[in-house]
Amino acid sequence: MQSPLPVRDGVNATRLRLPDEGPWDTAMDYMMHRWGHIDPQGIEDRFDAGEIVGEGGVPLTRSTKLEDHTFIWYYRTLPPENRLPVEISILHQDEHILVVDKPHFLPTTPGGTYIQESALVRLRNLLDLPDLIPMHRLDRMTAGLLLLSTNPETRGKYQVLFEKRQVQKEYECVSAATPAAGYPAVEFPATVRNRMTKSRSYLLAEVIDGEPNAETRIEQVKTFDAGTQQRALYRLEPHTGKTHQLRVHMASLGLGIVNDAFYPELLDKAPDDYSKPLQLLARGITFVDPITKKPVEYQSQLELSEAHPS
Repeated sequence: MQSPLPVRDGVNATRLRLPDEGPWDTAMDYMMHRWGHIDPQGIEDRFDAGEIVGEGGVPLTRSTKLEDHTFIWYYRTLPPENRLPVEISILHQDEHILVVDKPHFLPTTPGGTYIQESALVRLRNLLDLPDLIPMHRLDRMTAGLLLLSTNPETRGKYQVLFEKRQVQKEYECVSAATPAAGYPAVEFPATVRNRMTKSRSYLLAEVIDGEPNAETRIEQVKTFDAGTQQRALYRLEPHTGKTHQLRVHMASLGLGIVNDAFYPELLDKAPDDYSKPLQLLARGITFVDPITKKPVEYQSQLELSEAHPS
């Protein structure tokens, strides 16, 4: 559903669905029920200023009945954020798409404690492109190629490519050269297939019994010494796009990715250590451009810090 409020400071207005019924006479009563314990005066001020709107951009007042609107929109009060010490590199831009190298530690889209400090909001503000939308996502800890749509009129043509899995992605990671103790030896190239799930209430993705819905081809590119350990650079080709798929699949082979704080073992929450990024990179993306009908390929200019030991 199209928001009647424009993007502001790179951030979309928040949409809220009002309940069909309940012990609230007005929309403001309901908002007070939800958030009045946090900022009751701020809620009243927004209604008085006409900053909370319904469909068509109609401003709500303190007396607007609950049943008058199904959805309402408003701008959240954004907390101050410290700028993350990482930068985005623009690799390609035209009237339809934007291709960038997203750094480690920067989330793709706003969420949680990261709003302004997300790739999407940074790029909207930097390029003055309020309609910018990512075509796919990278984990906050994963770096590399990110494709975004700059044109709402042609966006659907690119979205179909991703929906129909007509986009080929290639990743790189650094892990141990041989599986951890207790895991069988692996013959490369290897293909991992299993069924993965991730709930909103649980931090980690899980492998469960059932029909496979996640598949990754894994190739060992080279091995090298890293201090007392032998590590390897791997090429990963995901045929599906489940949350944390590559990290889970590598860990399932006893080859957990270097600096992964989630898999195979969830480590205690700690501040980001920018000297130890997750060694996972979205290296390449290939597809037939739906506008030009020509094959295109983009390659990341980033390198994994542990892939080239001194």
